[in-house]
Formats: sequence, structure tokens, C-alpha cells
Amino acid sequence: MRAELDRYLYGPLEHFTASGGKRTRPALCLLGAEAVGGSATDALSVATAIENFQSAALVHDDIADRSELRRGEPCVHVTEGVGVAINVGDLALTTVTRQILDDASLADATKLRVLREVTAMEERTLEGQALDLGWARDGRWDISVDDYLYMASHKTAYYSAAVPLAAGAICGGGSDAQVEALRSFGMSAGLAFQLQDDLLNLVGDPARQGKDFRSDITEGKRTLLAVWALTHLEEGPAAELRTILSSNATDEATLARAVELMGESGAIDHTRAYARRLADEAKSHLASADFLPEAGRTLLSMADFFVERLG
Repeated sequence: MRAELDRYLYGPLEHFTASGGKRTRPALCLLGAEAVGGSATDALSVATAIENFQSAALVHDDIADRSELRRGEPCVHVTEGVGVAINVGDLALTTVTRQILDDASLADATKLRVLREVTAMEERTLEGQALDLGWARDGRWDISVDDYLYMASHKTAYYSAAVPLAAGAICGGGSDAQVEALRSFGMSAGLAFQLQDDLLNLVGDPARQGKDFRSDITEGKRTLLAVWALTHLEEGPAAELRTILSSNATDEATLARAVELMGESGAIDHTRAYARRLADEAKSHLASADFLPEAGRTLLSMADFFVERLG
């Protein structure tokens, strides 16, 4: 029976988690521990747990988005079927708590505190995902910039940077001031990272982006670029952009026209400038607490990298 469980459950998850990815979130968790004077090994179980949450989110997202490829390979639901893929994602979610509970090196009080962080992170992420999916399902384009920022912060910033850093700092024995400074850094930097992702999808290097280049237009994603453009264009151009975003367009000329409309609205310049402001804001949060110099320099350079990277 174990062989069958490996075939239908444990094996697909193991293959997916080993298939690549940036591992940014666990790296930030380990860095959070080191920044407050702890050891990276203090936060290893939590870093693993957060990466498992990422795996679960991606497996489930690919089903919701009807994606075909992930990390250059067929998605789990493509190779294993939707039912098995949902179950594999659910398994990844259960391992989040177990990884932390089973870590004998963490004190019980630390485990409880970290679990509160991680479960809150999961809830915030699901709230953001609910808004993103719900707006798409209902064909909603009456989204304000503030609505978008709320959604993106919940869907991305909490679990991409804020909680990994804060949880790592807790494991490393950080003070409340250090934990909150890293959390604030992560909220700003995590949102900046998302905005740069959105920019690269539309105006980045097509060779680096590959087949995903301008896929946000094809999929009609509610990005800051789209929302800003729709709220700042005149009605005629705004209606044209809404039509393109709702049409699942794939031809280059139509995609280029959407980018042109966003550029005319000022959305591209605004998003680029706002991402830069968020990166600078993230760096300013680090001044509210003391951190080990090397880790502090890494965080500062990371904030810049998030908005200067080309891929």
C-alpha cells in the first residue's frame, strides 16, 4: 500500500518541490534568524514549512488558472489529474503545521508563536486569492487602486516576505522591535517585488519572459498597471483596454496595443515609480531596530534587487 501512496500522493509532491523555484521565501526566513543574531538552522523547519505552503498554493493556483506548465514542466494536474493534484496540494498544506510541531529544537512557546504567524499568513493569502479569483469570475473591472493594493498585499506580501522574515526572527530569538521591523520591511519589499513582476511581464525582455511574456493581458489579470490605466484613461480608450483584457487575446499586435494604452495612461511610469518608493520604504523600516551588519546589508541590497532585476 505504501507504494501506491507514493505513486498517488507523496511522490508527486516530492517531485514538485524538487523541481525548482527561487526558494526566496525560505531564504528570507533563514536570513531573518541570522539578522537578529541567531543561526539559520534555528529557523530551518519554519523555512521548510513556508516553502511547503508555497508548493500547495502553486499546485492549487495552476488548477484554478488552468495552467499547463510550471517551472518548465507540465503542472501536477496535467500529469496526475485534477483530483490527485488537489489532494497533493492538500498534503503540502498539512505538512506546514507538522514541520513546525515536529521540530524538537524549538521551545513550545516559540512553536506556538510561530504557528500563529504562519496560520495568519495562510489566512491573509487566501483572502487575497479570494478577491483575485472572485473579481475575475465576476468580470469585475471596477477595481480601485486601493482595492488592488489590498488584494496584492494579502495575496503576495505577507507570505512572500513579511512572515518569512518575522517568523525567522522569532526562531532566532529576536526582540519585538526586530520582528516588527523585519515584518514591515517584508510588507513593502514583497509588494515591490510583485509590482516588478507585473512590469516585467509587460515591458521586460521577451526572451527572458519566454511564453509568459504579456500573459497577464491574455489572462486579464487585475494588476496595478491595468487598474491604474482603466481609472485614468478617457472612456473610449478605457473601454478598448477592457475589451482586450476580457478577450483572452494572444496575438502580438493586440497585446502591444494594450501595453500602448497602459503607457498612455501613465500606468507603466506610475507602477515603476511606486515600486521604487516601496523599496526605499522597506529599507527605511530597518532603521527602527538593530541587526547584524552583514544581514542588514543583504536586506538593503535585496530591496534594490527586487525592483532592479530583469527576470
